[in-house]
Amino acid sequence: MSKLKKLQTILKNMQKVLVAYSGGVDSTFLLKIAVDTLGNNNVLAVLASSETYPASEIKAAVKTVKKMRVKLLQIKTEELKDLRFSKNPAERCYYCKLELFGKLKEIARKKGYQAVVDGANYDDRLDFRPGTKAGKKLGIQSPLKEAGFRKEEIRKLSKKLKLSTWNKPSMACLASRIPYGVRINNRILNQIGEAESYLKGLYFKQVRVRHHGNLARIEVTPKDFKILLKSAMIKKIAEKLKKIGYTYITFDIEGFRSGSMNLVLKGRK
Repeated sequence: MSKLKKLQTILKNMQKVLVAYSGGVDSTFLLKIAVDTLGNNNVLAVLASSETYPASEIKAAVKTVKKMRVKLLQIKTEELKDLRFSKNPAERCYYCKLELFGKLKEIARKKGYQAVVDGANYDDRLDFRPGTKAGKKLGIQSPLKEAGFRKEEIRKLSKKLKLSTWNKPSMACLASRIPYGVRINNRILNQIGEAESYLKGLYFKQVRVRHHGNLARIEVTPKDFKILLKSAMIKKIAEKLKKIGYTYITFDIEGFRSGSMNLVLKGRK
């Protein structure tokens, strides 16, 4: 049985699903397959917004789901009000997902959806993801992971299905740019969001601004190093990020990599 057929079988057995939708590559692909398999009346996309997620990403996610003509419900989560999250421990994502999944389960119960599913894929098992624990605790299912779908496979099939997200850069909440143990607040989140938005507007589609107090550590893909290091570009970036509130602006020579803040958990600097 192909992975796609396996995914379709998994969804058929669920009958009626609520999809934790973010507008990213994985959840958009899952939503598309769910609708094609179960029909619009049996699928609900729920999009959560909060201070930890850029407004531009929410806007793009809404635009995508409208094109797909899928039922969409937008909600707001308030993880910053939970000290277990805002204190920024290593298991921060657990408390964030506990907040989100708890709300999704309640919505599913009230509206009569048998299952709540997320877009976790098979590759995610290799990363440090405390949120997975919250999903298991609340009975959230991950059909893509269960069917064995890897990220690149999802991108290829998304392209074949003409989904605009097929080549969308990876995205994670803005809190992931802050070192563990540093208190998360709106000021820092806005600072990071503004810096990344500016860099994306200049050229860089896959970018992270890691926040280290008054120092910003910029990560871009290796193929973009030459562009980033042009003298005119350096000047623009330095001037803007200083206006935003950073004193020192650095460039990470290892380039972009998801979860780079997790390296401290492995005893690396």
